[in-house]
Amino acid sequence: MLTSQPLAPASQRYLRGLACMALCLFLAACGFHLKGVSPLPFNTIYTNIEENSEFGSGMRRAIVASSPATRFVSDPAQAQARLTQLANTQSLRELSLDAQGRVEEYELNLEFVFQLTDDKGHVILPPTILRSTRQIPYDDTVVQAKQGEIGIVFKEMQQSLIDRVVRRLSSPDVAHAFANAESQPVAENPMGNLPAAPAPQAPSPWGAPRIVPDAGSF
Repeated sequence: MLTSQPLAPASQRYLRGLACMALCLFLAACGFHLKGVSPLPFNTIYTNIEENSEFGSGMRRAIVASSPATRFVSDPAQAQARLTQLANTQSLRELSLDAQGRVEEYELNLEFVFQLTDDKGHVILPPTILRSTRQIPYDDTVVQAKQGEIGIVFKEMQQSLIDRVVRRLSSPDVAHAFANAESQPVAENPMGNLPAAPAPQAPSPWGAPRIVPDAGSF
């Protein structure tokens, strides 16, 4: 009578290796890849983006997650690089109206302008404009629900812009410019302008969504 024999440890390791290889090939064929870190060429960074704002805290988390060796400092004099917010705007635009003149669709817009300089003001990344635009249907009979939906979409757009900023900072062009900073021009205003406090918002028309600004962010 035949009895099964346990596989030798070497055979087990061989089979496990084959299984891992097959899994890696399968994931590669599906286009899957692990999100690794992208170290930045500097270890300390300062930004004038308000730390307590949703956008500012999200930016800091994303940069540190991408480049764990990089830390934020509160004193620009202690930073090897300075990420300067030059402009940061959020807006709604009426996209279409129904026969009664009520808004059927809004266009949501975000725009973020920034630059990156080294500790001596050399331009590592010149003023760069990033924009995000989305369209969303609107129904003034369910204002509260639509307000919440618009807020969620704006947050998704904001996160998308944060991811784009981090990818731009970790690009080879930035690493090359930082390594050769002395050959780069000096910014006229290395620190840019601090974010202005949100301006008072005019009352919204009946049934229209109202943007609630987040100080120092979108």
